[in-house]
Amino acid sequence: MASPSATTSSDALRERFARLARERRKALVPYITAGHPTPGRSLELMAALEAAGADVIEVGVPFSDPMADGPVIQASSQAALAQGMTFDRTLALVRDARLSIPVVLFSYLNPIVAAGPDALARAAAAGVYGILVT
Repeated sequence: MASPSATTSSDALRERFARLARERRKALVPYITAGHPTPGRSLELMAALEAAGADVIEVGVPFSDPMADGPVIQASSQAALAQGMTFDRTLALVRDARLSIPVVLFSYLNPIVAAGPDALARAAAAGVYGILVT
């Protein structure tokens, strides 16, 4: 899927959900933590989720203090961070996955701010279609 622009990304997500509504289907939007259990396995998981029929994939950006998350996501986030996963490495995973379905990042605000003022532009260039911020 081509890297989305600010307009095409929101349009693509809107169209995806509109199509599902027309088909009277619910969206399948699985979540993975980037880099867990390993970066390579994350790529395999994204490809497998797409092949299994996911409509959108939500990719979590690991964060050192994920207090709003439950114990499973906290543990996966800590494990990914221990392997060196960062905001930019998460973007590299999304880019390398080359999926034909939209990817939405789920992140705390802190990693986005720490990634710098052009973090969202870099995310769009990597193929991210939206960002959910906690």
